[in-house]
Amino acid sequence: MLKPFAVILLLASLSAAQAQPVVMTANDIGGIISWSPEAEAVAKPTAQAHCAYFGKLARITSVYRQYGHYIGFECAFPRGSVVHERALRVRG
Repeated sequence: MLKPFAVILLLASLSAAQAQPVVMTANDIGGIISWSPEAEAVAKPTAQAHCAYFGKLARITSVYRQYGHYIGFECAFPRGSVVHERALRVRG
């Protein structure tokens, strides 16, 4: 009676160990997402959701496909927006 319970507990712990959370560090100009195959699959929507909070669009800038590396992204105002045009006048 106790053996089936132990097997179920063991299988549950093994399946939970495979799930890795998407870890992101970011601010209003961009950020990084820790790389994993699962994180790469949701990197664009995750970055876009983060940048949308600031009224910006996300652009993936780099992907290093190895554990321990990162997916880089930047947040920028859409071209043609009032804020984007004002920033171009200040620079030039």
